[in-house]
Amino acid sequence: MAEQTPQPTVGSHLSQVWFKVTDLRIASGQGCRVTTVDGEDYLDFAAGIAVNSTGHSHPKVVKAIADQAARSIHAQVNVYTHDLLEPLATRLADLAPGAIDTFFFANSGAEITEAAVKLAKQATGRPNIIVFSGSFHGRTHMTMAMTTSKTSYRAGYAPLPSGVFVARFPDPLADDEAAEVESALRGVDQLLSAMTAPDETAAMILEPVLGEGGYVPAPRAFVEGLVKRCRRHGILFVADEVQSGFGRTGELFAVEHYGIEPDVICMAKGIASGFPFSALGTRRELDDRWPTGSHGGTYGGNPIGCAAALATIEVMTAPGFMDNVRERGRQLVEGLEQLAGDESSGIRQVRGLGLMIGTEFDDGERAKSVAAHCLAEGRMILMTAGTAGRCVRWMPPLVVSADEIDEGLQSFAAALKATA
Repeated sequence: MAEQTPQPTVGSHLSQVWFKVTDLRIASGQGCRVTTVDGEDYLDFAAGIAVNSTGHSHPKVVKAIADQAARSIHAQVNVYTHDLLEPLATRLADLAPGAIDTFFFANSGAEITEAAVKLAKQATGRPNIIVFSGSFHGRTHMTMAMTTSKTSYRAGYAPLPSGVFVARFPDPLADDEAAEVESALRGVDQLLSAMTAPDETAAMILEPVLGEGGYVPAPRAFVEGLVKRCRRHGILFVADEVQSGFGRTGELFAVEHYGIEPDVICMAKGIASGFPFSALGTRRELDDRWPTGSHGGTYGGNPIGCAAALATIEVMTAPGFMDNVRERGRQLVEGLEQLAGDESSGIRQVRGLGLMIGTEFDDGERAKSVAAHCLAEGRMILMTAGTAGRCVRWMPPLVVSADEIDEGLQSFAAALKATA
């Protein structure tokens, strides 16, 4: 659903700066459903913007949080080392792609992406970074400068930090993907030749699947071409897996679909099933170039967050969990493609990996109307995405059942018919 203009609430002391996807007042959530204060149930296919990976209030995650809260709530890492820091880092090292083996913890995706930029600059001694059109990296000043999915995320905040250069991400609607990838890679080469020299470029930072940009998987040849250029010039390749990580795409990390090894990987959102937590993964040799004390944070590595992350990983690595993600993703795509076969649907493209699926419409108003109908009549929560707002994105909790996918497809079909 499109962003709504905040409306002041009489007697409220809350800021009005948050945009609202719905006006629902939630009392509780369980699995893939939330219950309002009025006792109405909604199928939540937004999942806290792809955060509630194991569903709302998964019992293992709830228990881990409660048990840890009884032991300690805040154990600041500069002051002492609590007993879940190393176990979580060790578990992540077992699961992370390639040679990633060293981890720094923070609270949010923006924080961890900014940490990746700081690491890249320190490790390489270079000042600039390259990002890609359609990206969303966060809302801090640095990550706003890196975000190009919508002007609304940046408007009114200039001047933003310098040293950020934007290359073109391949158009998913292009008729010839190979030619489109070749053109986009030429654009990267042009940047390196004309605007940020290789020996001035610390990192290229890519979402393997664009999030706010419209749930667009990067073409394999494009990712491979970027990695090749990074290796040639000593530029770090940073995978922003804040939204695409932790099982969302049917693999634990989206880069696994491409068979490439990032130098740095950014993790957040689904890592702790809703508890604010994020992690930066890199190789020890790069971390050794990060001067001690040059980065940090009060709440990073919070023990409750570590407990939630460890419990989330335990759930996700249980036999059959990822099989369900892949099976439900195939079920959803097949259902959406069948609906898209009707010309009146207005759907131009169904795309995505795992349970990170986008349906691209001919225009943003139709996408907005479909999402609104699903909410009002189907009691299903969806969100739009993309620069023009033409994509309805599907990001249900990864524990979603076959029956819930069918329920969602039925609600979506009704919305397509009602808005045709």
